[in-house]
Amino acid sequence: MPEKRPFERLPADVSPLNYGLCLKPDLIDFTFEGKLEAAVQVKNATNQIVMNCADIDIITASYAPEGDEEVHATGFNYQNEDEKVTLSFPSTLQKGTGTLKIDFVGELNDKMKGFYRSKYSTPGGDTRYAAVTQFEATDARRAFPCWDEPAIKATFDISLVVPKDRVALSNMNVVERRPYPDDESLVEVKFARSPVMSTYLVAFVVGEYDFVEARSQDGVLVRVYTPVGKAEQGKFALEVAAKTLPFYKDYFNVPYPLPKIDLIAIADFAAGAMENWGLVTYRETALLIDPKNSCSSSRQWVALVVGHELAHQWFGNLVTMEWWTHLWLNEGFASWIEYLCVDHCFPEYDIWTQFVSADYTRAQELDALDNSHPIEVSVGHPSEVDEIFDAISYSKGASVIRMLHDYIGDEDFRKGMNLYLTKFQQRNAATEDLWESLEKASGKPIAAVMNTWTKQMGFPLIYVEAEQQEDDKVLKLVQKKFCASGPYTGEDFPTWMVPISICTSEDPSCAKMQVLMDKAELTVVLKDTKPEHWVKLNLGTVGFYRTQYSPAMLESLIPAIRDLSLPPVDRLGLQNDLFSLPRPPGCPAEGAGFDKTGKSSQIIPFFWFSSLLGHLDALLRGLVLGKLGKAGHKATLEEARRRFKEHVEGKHVLSADLRSPVYVTVLKHGDSSTLDTMLKLHKQADMQEEKNRIERVLGAISQPELIQKVLTFALSEEVRPQDTVSVIGGVAGGSRQGRKAAWKFVRDNWEELYNRYQGGFLISRLIKLTVDGFANDKMAAEVKAFFESHPAPSAERTVQQCCENILLNAAWLRRDADSMQHFLQQRRAAPV
Repeated sequence: MPEKRPFERLPADVSPLNYGLCLKPDLIDFTFEGKLEAAVQVKNATNQIVMNCADIDIITASYAPEGDEEVHATGFNYQNEDEKVTLSFPSTLQKGTGTLKIDFVGELNDKMKGFYRSKYSTPGGDTRYAAVTQFEATDARRAFPCWDEPAIKATFDISLVVPKDRVALSNMNVVERRPYPDDESLVEVKFARSPVMSTYLVAFVVGEYDFVEARSQDGVLVRVYTPVGKAEQGKFALEVAAKTLPFYKDYFNVPYPLPKIDLIAIADFAAGAMENWGLVTYRETALLIDPKNSCSSSRQWVALVVGHELAHQWFGNLVTMEWWTHLWLNEGFASWIEYLCVDHCFPEYDIWTQFVSADYTRAQELDALDNSHPIEVSVGHPSEVDEIFDAISYSKGASVIRMLHDYIGDEDFRKGMNLYLTKFQQRNAATEDLWESLEKASGKPIAAVMNTWTKQMGFPLIYVEAEQQEDDKVLKLVQKKFCASGPYTGEDFPTWMVPISICTSEDPSCAKMQVLMDKAELTVVLKDTKPEHWVKLNLGTVGFYRTQYSPAMLESLIPAIRDLSLPPVDRLGLQNDLFSLPRPPGCPAEGAGFDKTGKSSQIIPFFWFSSLLGHLDALLRGLVLGKLGKAGHKATLEEARRRFKEHVEGKHVLSADLRSPVYVTVLKHGDSSTLDTMLKLHKQADMQEEKNRIERVLGAISQPELIQKVLTFALSEEVRPQDTVSVIGGVAGGSRQGRKAAWKFVRDNWEELYNRYQGGFLISRLIKLTVDGFANDKMAAEVKAFFESHPAPSAERTVQQCCENILLNAAWLRRDADSMQHFLQQRRAAPV
């Protein structure tokens, strides 16, 4: 990794108690005026105040000690590189409290961070702009000078001066709306005082919106704000939010601390959503559901995102991480509990099985790389924060919390959570504080166990052999670090404390034994387990490890896979393990029962369609049809073309669940007129979900000149800035030719793209989507060389991971391509 930039936190001499903040955005000139009156405490006598400040011009600043004369600052020294400003005063500010006043101006930028502008169309077709915020991690300083560190909490009194026909929202409820003295077209909207909170959770929105509202059974007013004319589309999220608030209140045994919560759809939005306290902002696709045009996976996505952001209202907002090093705890926890919440609201989704295929598997793939990182990364300079908003913080974080919850048991886990939230409410905490609370509640060595999962990168592979001794089975377990590239050869021998559950064919859904493996080798005796009983580790695929069984043990599991007596989530875990067991070049996997690809030839037929997993028939059907259509299955292609034609002519509108597979199929086997029709559908689509659906599949087109047309479209005005990434990613994933073209396009347009995302996490996503699928050594060198000459600091680790993946893909192809081809030809020839 590169040298970390030197970084110092703000001095502790002066700290805020309350921010009185009035902002007046200009939605025509894209500037804003601001007035800050902060009650502050001088802890050590000083003649300067250092604050965070970025892209803001201070006009005047003064400090008045309580009951004394106002002193004007004589200089403002901006340290732009560190996003700080030093206010110098002619005399020493003595210890005590006082008022800091700052008048300033700033820009409503178009970078989707800080206080920014978001473009939308009115129902009449006019283009207008809303003023909205995105402050996490370190962009509140772009809206007002502040102490922009999560541990420096204060209360907020916010006022917004806005056109009187606009909606103005902030974290708290409106307490007063009065005419603005200097201009009768404006009003001043004053909000109630907030509890003490971190700056990154402050939010305000000024724009035109409709809303639907409900009260949760605890009496909290819940509103979902939608674009004008689309209030109906807020109903699903409203229903989820109204159910979720009481669920969390009950789960944590702590009431929701604010009088209201607003959920609002923002047109231009970089992330999926942001958990600002009391005013949660979303991409339109993560909040709006239209019964006619939304597919099943979109409903599920909205339910998960709503569950995630509302969990943060407690875990993150009421109790906040002390510093960005502990970001994983915020995100990992919310990424786990969102599933718990959706499972509560929609048991029919079978959401935990999907957790394994979406989060758990993704995290293991990334964490098996040499360029992974520990869950907990020490963060210094703010520019390093964007780097850790990744699958390790979110998905591995969620997976180890799921494992921890299982190890502790729900009742003690809830007790521990309540202890933690009540002890640290309105304050800040570190990872260790949560372990301590959970340890107290459960009496188990939580910190010792969890440090092995959060402070070292990677995870173990557990080899298991069984020996029958009369009526007992004796299992010998050995753990080693799992590496995608083959057996671990490092000097050190990292070990984990692994909670292991073991089940047998007597009851596949219940653990016969649970044990904590706290050393490299362990012997376990399973009493009363007959020779014909099979044994499986990692019941429910909850433990974050891979298992390699002896050939005999694996063989004995086959009937349970065949007759489906092994639950889906266990079959899924077994399949993932088998497909990823390390196979060094030229060396068959250990033990018999494996063919020369290293994969068990016996097992493959049961698992072949590894991606065909669906909880609802609708999801499964779309998935299967998409695969068949892309592959050119004749009957599927003909049916898709027929239905597409009827859809376009308006004779018979396609159901939302079938649109993606139909679009993909007709594009993959289509020509320029098919592409033109799709682009026309895109232009006509009123709903962002439909626009996104089309944007993601355009890359399926196969002719070189049409691929170029799609790439040009990606950067056009037709595509919202945050969605350009998925159009280019779709091209890269659409075909071999597409991958080459997308990579060239990214290089040719690098400056524009980098500038558009200002090195935020969307740049990492763009790089990953574009280059991760290459599979030859030359490309790895090319990617590495390009980013050496075009540095992207927040994406450095992503680049290293992609290069490693490309080399692994290449090695896998060299080793297994012939065997796979042979296998597929055999399958093709075999009678069905």
